[in-house]
Amino acid sequence: MAEFQPPAPERILTSGPLAPLRHPAFRAIWTANLASNLGSMIQSVAAGWLMTELTTSHQLIALIQASVTTPIMLLGVFAGAIADNYDRRLVMLAAQTGMLIVSAALAALTYAGAIGPWLLLAFTLLLGCGTALNGPAWQASVRLQVGHADLPQAIALNSIAFNLARSVGPALGGLLIALTSPALAFALNSLSFIALIAVLLRWRPETPPRTRRPILASVAQGLRFCAGSSLLRRVLGRGFAFGLCAAGYQALMPALVREQLHGSELDYGLILGAFGVGSIATALWTSAARRRWGSEAVTVAGSLAFAAAIVLVADASSVALAIGGAFVAGGGWVAVLTTLNVAMQLRSPEEILGRCLSIYQAVTFGAMALGAYAMGLASDTLGLTPAMLAAAGLMALLALALPFVAPMPAREEGRVSTVGAT
Repeated sequence: MAEFQPPAPERILTSGPLAPLRHPAFRAIWTANLASNLGSMIQSVAAGWLMTELTTSHQLIALIQASVTTPIMLLGVFAGAIADNYDRRLVMLAAQTGMLIVSAALAALTYAGAIGPWLLLAFTLLLGCGTALNGPAWQASVRLQVGHADLPQAIALNSIAFNLARSVGPALGGLLIALTSPALAFALNSLSFIALIAVLLRWRPETPPRTRRPILASVAQGLRFCAGSSLLRRVLGRGFAFGLCAAGYQALMPALVREQLHGSELDYGLILGAFGVGSIATALWTSAARRRWGSEAVTVAGSLAFAAAIVLVADASSVALAIGGAFVAGGGWVAVLTTLNVAMQLRSPEEILGRCLSIYQAVTFGAMALGAYAMGLASDTLGLTPAMLAAAGLMALLALALPFVAPMPAREEGRVSTVGAT
């Protein structure tokens, strides 16, 4: 079986947003990951819509989103230590294989009519555990695929892959549910893991020797580094603030479409698809915007755009308005999270990169889990629209206040020279 060669920076031109695709390993992993993300989006739509059929509780509906992000909060820092102590390729293979098995079991039980609200939450929680294990190893492996010079463009392209799947997957998922059943959507998600597993089996990156440490000691080292870096503390604070306020949008969208807009499964998929289209449109120029205006301006603008989108969607009287709001929300989402991810990667040493990224994920997605739970509770108490408007108001307030309290790092501030960087 042919193996992918490591990047040869002297032969790679790094100008332009598509430069990372010239690296064979990155190109193959990016394509396979696109297929895997497509399956995950189909599964997410199916799980969210199925929960609206199983229960009328907004809190349980919102917990579908929380069940995906909570494991990242609880297990993420340990996953980062695993990524730094073991072969990241093997860690990703283990995570992808586990998610394939769980998704296949979910499809079989759904087809048999044996799924209830709590069992559905349990399976999405297990898939979230796989995501938590995979995330730090996958993000920390990007440098091995493209080298240091193409890293920002590679992060942007990975975001585009995710959001390209988010554009097509929800609409396809909604159509599949309408024509067949959620069981088929879950089965397709199982198949989507196979391509990425096959590519990872072929990839043989050259990795620097690792000094393994006990997991708890490794976690403590990563926590000390992030806690001791004022730059990373500020980035983490911005991630927490955005995740807390943004979570309710996605968590309550199934209930909003069914109850307020009286829409169908396909309408729900189209709204989620518009979110992905907006993300792709924004990801294509986010790197250039950061170079021209700086990370702070992009982060603030993205947060305010997302807040405005929540207002538009919360008060939408038609599916068309909700689609427009979703497009704006997708743009704000990718502008903020891509900028925060780049800031973390460029200021984290290679030897603890997995742990730094896992801490970032734990903080940001932990805030999303907390926000999803809080929004579900608030929606059951106050109603859908008031709860979403409150989240939009808090996001706008934090977007305007945090630049004075926790400013984003300046362009060259705190950038590290990493082991094995090119």
